[in-house]
Amino acid sequence: MKVLITGRSGQLTRELQIALPADVEQVVLGSAELNLADPEAIRQQVRAIRPDLILNPAAYTAVDLAESEVEQAMAINARAPGVLAEEAAALGIPLIHYSTDYVFDGQKAGAYLETDATAPLNVYGRSKLAGEQAIRAVGGQHLILRTSWVYAGHGRNFLLTMQRLLQEKPHMKVVADQIGAPTWAGTLASTTAALIQHWRQGQAGPWGTYHLTCQGHTSWFGFAEAIAAHLQAEGKPNATLEPISAASWPTPATRPLNSRLDCQRLQADWQVELPAWETALQLCLAQQ
Repeated sequence: MKVLITGRSGQLTRELQIALPADVEQVVLGSAELNLADPEAIRQQVRAIRPDLILNPAAYTAVDLAESEVEQAMAINARAPGVLAEEAAALGIPLIHYSTDYVFDGQKAGAYLETDATAPLNVYGRSKLAGEQAIRAVGGQHLILRTSWVYAGHGRNFLLTMQRLLQEKPHMKVVADQIGAPTWAGTLASTTAALIQHWRQGQAGPWGTYHLTCQGHTSWFGFAEAIAAHLQAEGKPNATLEPISAASWPTPATRPLNSRLDCQRLQADWQVELPAWETALQLCLAQQ
């Protein structure tokens, strides 16, 4: 089986390359080979490669910068997924696309269901929602997997930033009133591999939109505390942490206060198990 994967340098792409079984031929295209802002280039590449499955982890993910780079965010996050969906449908193959908790406004008291109304607060969220809508408009076999707070032991993410700053600074302020599920890219990749395996074995669940995060929830402050505890256990320098409100740490893009996603539907429909966020974090840290 031949799989086309977008986004060569992305943290999820790197984990997917590890998680996919050895009998899968991987065609990984970075921005140098595939300009996702160019619909015609996308079409030409997909038609030339003729994959059996498309995975689209590539995205414009600079949440704050997107507020001033609206066109670029929309081109990559909104229009490109629609083009990939059109080409996948033309080939009669599935598309697996990754979306975000930022399609919601964070005002709900509990965890968000796939059926809850979307209301993104920022350009990034609007662009990702538009990408979802473009895929659904095409139809065909697709999975839209919404996730949250993705990190890995490589790339640029909260885990690596905190590991560095906690050892450089004596004191740090971290937002404590935004709640979500830190999700290791390795968990996303291994779960994706399981979904693909079910499909290949003729045991696919219904296609559509699902939530996929590690289980449980915490705040950014709680996530930072867990990272700090690991550093402390290793005898490394450690800043003191101070919880603050999101309102006292303004950013160009407004972020939802509640990013919790209910993943029960994916687990039931596709028979996959998702680890607790603390367990996944320890697995990630063990690989560093």
